[in-house]
Amino acid sequence: MNVVAAGAALRLLIVDDHAIVREGLKRVLEGTAEDWSVAEAQGGFEALALLRREHFDLAIIDLSMPDMNGLELLRRVRSEFPQLVVLILSMHAEEQYAVRAFKAGANGYVTKDSAARELAAAVRKVAGGGAYVSRVLAESMVLHLSGAREPPGHAQLSDRELEVLRRLVAGERPTAIARALHLSVKTVSTHKSRIQAKLRLPTTAALIRYGVEQGLGGDESAPVPLPSR
Repeated sequence: MNVVAAGAALRLLIVDDHAIVREGLKRVLEGTAEDWSVAEAQGGFEALALLRREHFDLAIIDLSMPDMNGLELLRRVRSEFPQLVVLILSMHAEEQYAVRAFKAGANGYVTKDSAARELAAAVRKVAGGGAYVSRVLAESMVLHLSGAREPPGHAQLSDRELEVLRRLVAGERPTAIARALHLSVKTVSTHKSRIQAKLRLPTTAALIRYGVEQGLGGDESAPVPLPSR
């Protein structure tokens, strides 16, 4: 991984499918006194194309995007651009998502509700070779990894199964999920059946209820709070 000297000019790439979120992030970053330039991509495929054409020091990647989710993009980045620093941005403050992100190669994890307060600090930390996660989430991750806290049932799901579950809980139909994830409807149905078996949930209604109770259907499109001027 590249380590950038404190105060150095950084080339940043924001990857998020919502223009309002990208604008919010850009305002947060450009509101600092740092000499940072910010480019944008609205999805994983556009981000990869940009990375192949231009040099970037750090990418801020949304965890949930329709064409390619953040974990999948992160794995491709790690394979093709191993030196790129990656900060994951998500609506999910649950440690399960952060643990998966770090295992996939993320350097930091910031939630959208804290982005205005923490984003610039997170960028400085990971650009300097460190790792970043909020204090509250770090405590949850330690409890989870140490076994002091019982992991939720969906901890046993694969990343793909968790993505399918999240989309089902958010109200997406199997056909829409298949289209978004570039899968067949039959494959989505198979994932759904495996999820129900692993979680021991006999019906779709029980599956949805579980997801709602666990907060798995949150709106990833929520705007980033902007700093006051």
